[in-house]
Amino acid sequence: MLLFLLRRIGLMLITALCLTFVVFALTNLPAKLETLAKTQAGSRMTDAEVARWIDRNGYGSPMLQRYGEWLGVIPGWVRHDDDGTVHGRCVDRHQDPSLAGSRCGILQGDWGYSTRFQDNVSTVISARVGATGLLMMWVLIVMVPMALIVGVLAGMREGSRTDRALSTFAIASTATPEYVSGVLFIALLASSTVGLSPLLASWGWIDGRVLFQGNARSAMEDITLSNFTLPVLTIALYGMGYVARITRASMTEVMTQQYIRTARLKGVSFSKIVLKHALRNALIAPFTVIMLQIPWLLNGVVISEVLFSYPGFGWTLYEAAVNNDIELLLASSVVAVVVVLVTQLISDIGYVYLNPRIRIS
Repeated sequence: MLLFLLRRIGLMLITALCLTFVVFALTNLPAKLETLAKTQAGSRMTDAEVARWIDRNGYGSPMLQRYGEWLGVIPGWVRHDDDGTVHGRCVDRHQDPSLAGSRCGILQGDWGYSTRFQDNVSTVISARVGATGLLMMWVLIVMVPMALIVGVLAGMREGSRTDRALSTFAIASTATPEYVSGVLFIALLASSTVGLSPLLASWGWIDGRVLFQGNARSAMEDITLSNFTLPVLTIALYGMGYVARITRASMTEVMTQQYIRTARLKGVSFSKIVLKHALRNALIAPFTVIMLQIPWLLNGVVISEVLFSYPGFGWTLYEAAVNNDIELLLASSVVAVVVVLVTQLISDIGYVYLNPRIRIS
C-alpha cells in the first residue's frame, strides 16, 4: 500500500506540473498579455507602448523562465531603473527592495494579486473555495442518498414498472441542463407573479411574497432554507441522474450473479440478500462516480453560481476569465488540478476497501 501511495503521489506531481504549465502557457499568450496591458495601463496604447509595458512588468522573458518564477523554483525578475529604483516580481509585491532576486511563487505561498478584485489571490481563492465547499457539501448530502436509493430500487427488479419509472426520471434529470432546471425552479418557486408562490401567499401558507429566494448571495453570510434550496436542488438534480443510472446498472449486474441465486434458493429473504450481499458489491462503481462528482462540483457549478448570484469558486472563475485576471486564473487552475488528483487518489484507495480482491499493481 505504501509503495502504491508513493507511486500515485509521484504521478500526481508530474500530472500537476504538466497541467499547470499548459494553463500557464494559454493564459500568457501574446494576445492575453496585450489585453492585460491595455486593461491596466490604458486602452489607447500603441503597439510600442504595449511592448514596453510587457517588458517592464516581467512578461517579456521566456515562457519557461516565467513559469519557474510563478512556481517559485527560480528567483523572480529584477529591474534597476536609471534613478536607482529597484523593481521586480518580489519587490513590487512586497514593497521590500531586500527581496530583489528572491523567490516568491506559489511554493512560497505567494499566489499573486488579483486585478479583478484588487486583493491578494490567496484571500480571494480561500473565501470562494470555502463558499463552494459549503454548496458542495449540501449538494452531496442531498444528491448521493437520492441517487443511491433511486438506483438500488430500480436495479433490484429489472424491467418492472418501478424500474422503468425511476429510470425515466433519472434520464430526464440528467438530460435537463442546469440553466434550464434553474430557470424553471426560479419561475415556479421564487417568482412573486407566477408559479406556486402567489398561490400559496393568497392561501396564507407563506408569510413572504415568495416561497424561496432566486438570489443566493445572502447565503454567503447566513445560509437559510429560503436562499440555499434552489441552487442545491438545481445542482443535485442534474448530478443525481448519472449516479443513479450507474448504480442501477451495477445493481442489475450483481443481482444476476450466481451467489445471489444460491442465496435465494436457500430461502434467504430478499431484503437481506440486497442489504447484506448485493449492495456492497454494487456500490463499487457508483463510489468512483461519486468521487468524480467532487471535481465536477468544484469546476462545473459556474452556471448555477452565476444564475443564482452565488459568489463561489465557479463564479470567481467566470469573473477571472471575463476580466482576463491571469493570476487568479492560474490559482484557480492549481486548486482544480489538486482537487481532481486528490479525489482520484481517494477513489483508488476506496476501491481496495470496498473490494479487497482488487490487486494493487
